[in-house]
Amino acid sequence: MFIYRPKLIFPMTEQVQAQETRKKFQIQHDRPNCIGCAACAAVAPDFWEMNEDGKSDIVGSIKKDDETEELDIDEKDFAANKEAADSCPVNVIHIVNKETKEKII
Repeated sequence: MFIYRPKLIFPMTEQVQAQETRKKFQIQHDRPNCIGCAACAAVAPDFWEMNEDGKSDIVGSIKKDDETEELDIDEKDFAANKEAADSCPVNVIHIVNKETKEKII
């Protein structure tokens, strides 16, 4: 007995969904040079928290060997993190457009 099951293929739909799920920006935190003023955590607590060592951390970030941190974010999260970067007195928070590689701040 043979059972026929048609397989539906939607390559364009999958491509569109993949593009929608890509994060447009990346936050980069030069954690070794952070002075722990907590401005970032005050203005964007959903993304920034203070660590026991007195320095800030990006919530859910990738920790690199050189102690810097990175987190990809959606366009909707750009404003809150730009405010955090703008509030940093030692300029250790950067936002990069992942498509163009432009360092926005």
